Amino acid sequence: MAGDQAADPAACLQQGIKDILGSSLHIRHVDAGSCNGCDFEMMALNNAVYDIQQYGVDFVASPRHADMLLVTGSVTRNLAVALKKTYQAVSPPKLVVAVGSCACSGGISGKCYATAGGVNQVVPVDVYIPGCPPRPAAIIEGVLLAIDKERRTLQAGVTPSEMSSIK
Repeated sequence: MAGDQAADPAACLQQGIKDILGSSLHIRHVDAGSCNGCDFEMMALNNAVYDIQQYGVDFVASPRHADMLLVTGSVTRNLAVALKKTYQAVSPPKLVVAVGSCACSGGISGKCYATAGGVNQVVPVDVYIPGCPPRPAAIIEGVLLAIDKERRTLQAGVTPSEMSSIK
């Protein structure tokens, strides 16, 4: 699929969503302590230039309606519990994408008295999208990678409950 992404990422996104989820991809954004730089780039996905809604991708308010978590910011100690609860509320197959340098590794604050570090210190992460902030095209590529990873997992016959025990 990686070779197909360069040819037509929109078709890959639509087909991947259809294969994994049946209809559309619902994303829940979680700001775990960001500066909002990554959040602005992520929200640009809904503007007229990228318009990811036309491919069946929607941002939702409830984690119970979500298939994927896009997490931004290094996880502050105050928000670590909220992130865990949000992750637990998402039904399988659940995908987690760390957006930005802070979410990937803890960023400039790293792991200190106020932060737990990157998202992987709190919940399992499927895809990391580095950058400060990453461009919207990179975020779309990360979503494609997460969908492709889940597709390969399902094709291999691993159930979501087995996958969560592996992570």
